[in-house]
Amino acid sequence: MPGTLTFDDLKARVTSGEVDTVLACIVDMQGRLMGKRFHAAHFVDSAWEETHCCNYLLATDLVMSTPEGYASTSWEKGYGDYVMKPDLSTLRPMPWLEDTVMVLCDVIDHHTHQDIPHSPRAMLKKMVAKAADMGFTPMMATELEFFLFEKSFDEIRKSGFRDLATFSGYNEDYNILLTSREEHVMRPVRNHLYTAGLPIECTKGEAETGQEELNIKYAPALDTAEYHTIAKHAVKEIAHQQGHAASFLPKWSHDKVGSSSHVHQSLWADGTPAFYDADDTLGMSGLMKSYVAGLLKYAPDFMIFLAPYINSYKRFQVGTFAPTRIIWSIDNRTAGFRLCGDGSKAVRIECRVGGSDLNPYLAMAGMLAAGLKGIEEGLELQPAFSGDAYAGDAPELPTSLPAARAALLGSQLMRDTFGEDVVTHYARAAEVEIEDFNRVVTDYEIARGFELA
Repeated sequence: MPGTLTFDDLKARVTSGEVDTVLACIVDMQGRLMGKRFHAAHFVDSAWEETHCCNYLLATDLVMSTPEGYASTSWEKGYGDYVMKPDLSTLRPMPWLEDTVMVLCDVIDHHTHQDIPHSPRAMLKKMVAKAADMGFTPMMATELEFFLFEKSFDEIRKSGFRDLATFSGYNEDYNILLTSREEHVMRPVRNHLYTAGLPIECTKGEAETGQEELNIKYAPALDTAEYHTIAKHAVKEIAHQQGHAASFLPKWSHDKVGSSSHVHQSLWADGTPAFYDADDTLGMSGLMKSYVAGLLKYAPDFMIFLAPYINSYKRFQVGTFAPTRIIWSIDNRTAGFRLCGDGSKAVRIECRVGGSDLNPYLAMAGMLAAGLKGIEEGLELQPAFSGDAYAGDAPELPTSLPAARAALLGSQLMRDTFGEDVVTHYARAAEVEIEDFNRVVTDYEIARGFELA
């Protein structure tokens, strides 16, 4: 039967020989699973209580280097340990891996036994707790977009990432004929994730050659972040098992549409949608209007959590369905924030800004900080925009990683919500990406100026 496991379930499966491996994982700053593979017998005997990891895992970059400039850890401080505390409520099978179960871990300080403040999971848990104190349960859903390539990661890397070929040769948006050719990857993705307990809805072709979308049913925010992270990991592993690469790079070619990760969000109270008001023309409660106003007001403040890398900003081009302005509209895919389900109990706001490279824990934590602040401040929502938002005159979103970093550093909301140290930590993460990029001479520069400069 699909679903999560209890600890007793795990012990029984280990005893029967059905499970021999337990993955104990944390979620790093980049939204990836990092951790250890335990022999299942050792895990159920003692490691279920805690294990350890190097603290550089929350102070590194995409390529796992050890950049200087972090207050939390350094060569000078000796790169010590964090405690990985398994959350046994997250035990679940990994059906695409033989006889394997995984568990997510909280990252704890060895001495204080408190959550590490800049841990993505801790940051989202903090915002979920704040919403609960206000009487709400945040409900979220994320859409995962990615590209499938003919060759494997290893083959592509050895070729120098050149001559990349996707599965299909033309736009496969909703195209059943083309997506049938990818079912040897996408069918196992759906079925394995469902067996792992993720409420999978569907997959579809997206609006580019070889582009896919995976949809998972809405759930409480922490569950959604878990589903997103596990699904992204599974897509890469299952594609690899079939000899292919699946990439979540937001913009892998300048002449291709980018990959996004839209986030649908609402608040519930006592099991009912708190965003819904039957007497409102659009079905929007006053609470929802203030929440959305908060998203708009503080959009620059959390932009870095929606677009964390240099490449993230290559998506934001006019006419590509990637928004460029801080604006909300009704069922309008040109707007940064799109009202969905208007007039019904399913009314919700969709943030269309984030790319496929976002860390869902950080993205949702940032948006909850903004939306809940809008409620606290009683913000009034401006009228919905109508028309082509690309042609509007609303303020623009930050257009580069340096601009987003500056907005984070200047955000009193983020400092008040997550603390000075957390803001400085993620500003340094962005600075590392900027420094690294600025050192590199690109193929574009050589081709453009080698002879003509």
